Amino acid sequence: MPTAEQRLKALGLTLPQPVKPPPGVVLPFQFVRVHGHRAFVSGHGPTNTDGALARPLGKVGRDLDVAQGAAAARLVGLAVLGSLQRALGSLDRITAWTRVFGMVNSAPGFNLQPAVINGFSDLILEVFGPEVGAHARSAVGMAELPFDIPVEIEAEVEIHP
Repeated sequence: MPTAEQRLKALGLTLPQPVKPPPGVVLPFQFVRVHGHRAFVSGHGPTNTDGALARPLGKVGRDLDVAQGAAAARLVGLAVLGSLQRALGSLDRITAWTRVFGMVNSAPGFNLQPAVINGFSDLILEVFGPEVGAHARSAVGMAELPFDIPVEIEAEVEIHP
């Protein structure tokens, strides 16, 4: 069975650099906090490979359609994987994805948040397979998200030392 790192390479996926917040913004927290056999992942937004916030920005159901929202969620997945790789040294330390909390910047009346967050879940399952990649998940709508990003996702994974 190929490792997560090998699957990323086989899929032709590049993990982005650390997020570059907008000028003047200070982020006084860790993007990944390792405690015991768990890694807690702070909320991430979609980023380009250079760490800049990815476009388009705005509300899903108004400024973005479901497919664009799912694509943004996939970019969030790559950003999360990049943060985990930097914090853990290797994605292959992850033994289980335990919890994912997906937030969608939703236009009034938009209720397809699960379809949007599937962009993230599908990536995790592609990279880690159905056993390690299986996770509990919530997908909720928010009135606003920081910097007008369309999707923000936080997670928790189990790791081996």
